[in-house]
Order: sequence, then structure tokens, then C-alpha cells
Amino acid sequence: MNTFKFKRTLVASLMIAVMVVVSACSSGATKTEDAAKPEATAASTAPGTGGSAVGFLFVGAKDDHGYNQAAYIGSEAVEKDFPDLKVLRKENVPETAEAERVMEEMIRNGAKIIFPTSYGHLDPALEVAKRHPDVVFLHQGGLKTAENLGTYFGNIWETVYLTGVTAGKMTKTNKLGFVVAFPIPQVLLNINAFAAGAKSVNPNATVTAVFAGSWCDPSLQANAANTLIDSGVDVLAQHQDCTKTIIETAEKRGAMSVGYHADAHELAPKGWLTGSIWNWTKLYSEMVKTVADGKFKGSKFDARFRAGIDTGVVELAPFGSSVPEDVQTLVTDLHDKIVKGEFKPFDAGLKDQSGAVKIEAGKQPPVEELEKMDYLAENVIGSIPK
Repeated sequence: MNTFKFKRTLVASLMIAVMVVVSACSSGATKTEDAAKPEATAASTAPGTGGSAVGFLFVGAKDDHGYNQAAYIGSEAVEKDFPDLKVLRKENVPETAEAERVMEEMIRNGAKIIFPTSYGHLDPALEVAKRHPDVVFLHQGGLKTAENLGTYFGNIWETVYLTGVTAGKMTKTNKLGFVVAFPIPQVLLNINAFAAGAKSVNPNATVTAVFAGSWCDPSLQANAANTLIDSGVDVLAQHQDCTKTIIETAEKRGAMSVGYHADAHELAPKGWLTGSIWNWTKLYSEMVKTVADGKFKGSKFDARFRAGIDTGVVELAPFGSSVPEDVQTLVTDLHDKIVKGEFKPFDAGLKDQSGAVKIEAGKQPPVEELEKMDYLAENVIGSIPK
């Protein structure tokens, strides 16, 4: 149940909303051989056309068992589908002016399409975009756009909710832990989705959130994981770019773990439960073809789109061997209901730590509102750093 095929119409809709494409991508690539052949009728002056390369920036390493690994796999799909385009990659690019330097170098080397994949790469990309209106930038998860910069992401909090359901059923101490980086809205949304999922099946479950202040610092991660386990937490979840340290620490200490970004079940043969993972392969190639065909048109408005689990961009990772069949069935059924539109993770409503109602039962707000979260759910222990 963990491999979901893209529906052609959903991908077309995604491309329209994400990148404000002029025309629907109904003629977009549905076969590898088509993807490698941009349309000859594309306007030569359209942003992103006529380049010899595609650039990818990663804030971490390609083998981090997390965010960067998922994006790197997506870049490999582009390399396969577009043999005439050279794929330029740069790992460990900080979210500073260094990102601008890397993008400028990629442009000098022929890139007319660039994927700045980290959250903090957005502002540097916007600066470079001003200087190069002929280059298209496709930012992962950004909340701002420009004439030649589009954004895309997925509703990964939907699968995070499902991992919370799994954790809520599996915990023996009713104490769950969540190690995160920074208190940005998407992070808070994931914490609250996980907490809501756990509470839906286990009213006694609490989630202790620890803000590490870094997307990938193994020493901080190990310290946070050990502290949580010492306090009685027996399931660790996370919103970190590199996930290996937390998963391995949980396994070593005899705790259970939930993955994020990429499938890392091989790191924890005993304690792995499941995880939320990205599948960028199809979408990356669709975006490159759209731009190369001259169909991309950016926007000055805050137009963005978040693909749900019904598109296949977001997936639920395989269950671990310790997860009973009845729990797997419960989570699988909920997953299928979300895909069919029969259920939404916040349907039961949501209260913050003060008990104030933030989401009324049966009235889940649209994604753009959810991504403005600035609070923690009532069953979350911890506070948001100032």
C-alpha cells in the first residue's frame, strides 16, 4: 500500500497550481521517452528554456536517510529522463549567501532551471532570480514566489498524522517524543498532526517536543533523543533533515522510532514503526519538462500548492516487523479514507495548550491556513522557542 501511482490529471493540476503554468500539462510527459524531448514550439525567450543543465542544491548530504536523500533521488530521475541535460548537484550548501554563490556558478555552467531544495534557500534564490530573469527557480516548500520562481511541496502532515496513530497504538508508557529543528509553521503543523493522531487512538498519550535549533546536528540529536528516552519516552519521531542519528539512538536504547523524509527502516530492524516519506521522482521530471517546453509562468502573488497523499508525492513508509496486523490495518484504512477524501486528520478539531479551540470539529481549514500554525496542541509538552 506504500507505492502510489500518479494520476495524470492530478499531476497536471499540481503543475498548474504549483508553478502557475500557462496551460494545463495534459500534454506533459507520461513516458520517459517523451520527458526527454521538450516541445520544439516552445518560445526561445521563455524563462528556463535553452539551457544545457539543471541545478540542484542540497543543504545536507545525499545519504542522510532524510530530506536531502529524498531530493537527491528525485534529481536522479531528472538525470535519467533528460539525458541531454547535465545535472549539476551541490551538497551541504548552507542557508546563507553561499547558496547564492552556488546558484550563480550553476548558471555560468549552463543551468536555466535550478532546484533550491532547502527551506532556507528561498531568500538567496529570490535574490539570484532578480539578477537572472531568464532562469527558472523551483523552490521546495517556499511561501513566496516571483516571476521566475515557483514553489511546490506536499501535505506530509497527513502521513505524519498516520504515524502518530501508529505511535499512539504502540506506546507502552504513553510518552512520545518529537525532535524538531526550528519553530516554523510547517514544523508546528507536523508536531500537532502527530499529536492529534496519537490522541485519536490513545487519549492518555502525550508528545514531548524538543527544538534542537538545527536541521542536522548529530550531537544535538543524540542528546535530545537520550534525554527523551531517559524521561520515559518509548517512541521517537522527528522533523529533522538527517534522520539517522535519532533512529539509531532509539534502536540502541530499545525505543521505537518513526521516520521522516526517507525510508530508513534498515537502521532499526527492531524498533522501526513506519514513517512519512517523499517521492519527488515523477514531479521533478514533470516540472523540468513544463519549464523546458516554455510553459512556466511565475507569479508575484503568494500562490502555492501542496500535494496530498492522493498524488503519490507523499507516502507512508513500510511498517516495521513489530507492528501488529490490526494496527497496520487501522492505519491503512485511515490512509485510504484520506486518499478518497472521506477523512481529514483534524476532523476531530484541535485545542492548543491553553485549552482554546483552534480548529473546530468537522471544520478543518485549508492548507494555507494550516501552514500558519503558531501554537502547540493540548497534548504536547514543551514550549515554542522565542
